[in-house]
Amino acid sequence: MSLPATSSDREKVVSKLPGWLRQNLKIRAAQHGIEIQTAVEQGIKQWSGLASATATVDTAGADSFSTFLPPGQWEDFRKVVADRRVSLIQGLAQSVQLWLDSNPAPEVVRPEITRRIVVCNQKGGVGKTAITAGLGEALAEEPNALHAVQIAKALAKALRESDTQSVGQQTADPLDTENLPGLGLRVLLVDFDPQCHLTNQLGASPLPMNGDSLTNHMAGDPKGDLRDLIVAVDQEHFDDRLHLLPACNDAFLLDVRLSAVRAREAALERALAPVESDYDVVLVDCPPSLGLSMDAASYYARRRDGERPGQSGALIVVQAEDSSADAYDLLTTQIDDLRGDLQVDIDYLGIVVNLYDSRRGYIATSSLQGWVDIKDPRVVGLIGDLKEQKEAVRMKQPLLSYAPRSQQAVGMRALAREIV
Repeated sequence: MSLPATSSDREKVVSKLPGWLRQNLKIRAAQHGIEIQTAVEQGIKQWSGLASATATVDTAGADSFSTFLPPGQWEDFRKVVADRRVSLIQGLAQSVQLWLDSNPAPEVVRPEITRRIVVCNQKGGVGKTAITAGLGEALAEEPNALHAVQIAKALAKALRESDTQSVGQQTADPLDTENLPGLGLRVLLVDFDPQCHLTNQLGASPLPMNGDSLTNHMAGDPKGDLRDLIVAVDQEHFDDRLHLLPACNDAFLLDVRLSAVRAREAALERALAPVESDYDVVLVDCPPSLGLSMDAASYYARRRDGERPGQSGALIVVQAEDSSADAYDLLTTQIDDLRGDLQVDIDYLGIVVNLYDSRRGYIATSSLQGWVDIKDPRVVGLIGDLKEQKEAVRMKQPLLSYAPRSQQAVGMRALAREIV
């Protein structure tokens, strides 16, 4: 059956495909950045050019499938199918399978130097932990599946219209999202906060005070291999790509212990060096502090020899209110002082405005505009204050597996693509 298309020079064709094959086609086309109709066109052309039909494809349970093809291709294809004495559905299935075989899923692009991102702000309560977890989850999601992502123009629209629109109060508008393959990166989340919020939120147990910890390794007094402290996060959903280095309450003593360590600004780097090569990205959830531990975190995120600008650095989490602005000034002053004192490059990866609700009125909307006006670093994420994140914390589950299509999850994936 062939129907004329209404908005292009192609014609609409309707046939059938089994659901599993249609899903594979949808994912693979997205992975290669092409439209489904282009993939089907290429598959039919390739199959029709063969000397004979390919291996039979199981088409049990096939249901309606439509696409748009160049004028005449479908009728020519029907003739080839008849000559080869296979059904039209079988011919189409073989064509699609041939395209899939000829266009395998691309390999995940891994950085040559492990990227190091410190998520920071000396002000507590801005949601650094939620952003660290959500960003890490978005970076580690399955590359052979599709996930709802907020498109860039939707974020830009939200920022432009922040004074008239309640951003993040409802489920994402389908018109503002697209389904994209996961990034599939190997991610280590480091809970660098003695309050252990990241550890608890992801359902892990804080390390015991009388055992080994990141603090011991930074202080030059390790009690074992740091790798033995790392745990996997939701292996079923992230397929062993997302790991956590849990916190220990002994981190409250870290600044005191670092004061006796030589080259203390490099303490975090020395501690994580043995495990760094196992990961594509290391995300550090920093404490609300401007002490020696923050110096060590900032130094860890410095640009290394051979590393491109913007690959590693500081991601600053704020809220749309005045106290966040005061804390931001103190944090950037500390980082800029460290830059000058040690003559290193520490890049700002951007600002994430978290827990945003324009219904809070002028303070929220005018503060958001203030963050947007900074320009450098620019706003790279806008995450609404919604119930799903709080529910995920209560359930001790990752947000992106607990509520994968929530507005916050969609925004986390957009954030990951802004800085990846």
